Amino acid sequence: QVQLVESGGGLVQPGGSLRLSCAASGSISSDNAMCWYRQAPGKQRELVTAFTRIGSTNYADSVKGRFTISGDTAKNTVDLQMNSLKPEDTAVYYCNAVGWLADNTKMEYWGKGTLVTVSS
Repeated sequence: QVQLVESGGGLVQPGGSLRLSCAASGSISSDNAMCWYRQAPGKQRELVTAFTRIGSTNYADSVKGRFTISGDTAKNTVDLQMNSLKPEDTAVYYCNAVGWLADNTKMEYWGKGTLVTVSS
């Protein structure tokens, strides 16, 4: 069974940077995507960015130009470099992995989250 573990969260001042990492302990289908979601207090969980096997990426409008995703789907790792952090970025950040088997069965896994707090 796949286990995802996030790390790198913490307290940072506005304008600062953090780098989050996610690593999978198990084997995910070679056809997969790894994503970062976040859930701010009182808000719905939202997709921040995604990294796919073919290298495509996308970003939420709120983080474009500030966040960068990188990783290696073959190794089932993904990082999120967060720059110019704003208080509105405060949230629990979750690593998500989705894999598709040969029969199109979808497998989805979630990490437990890492807290990012942007505050003076």
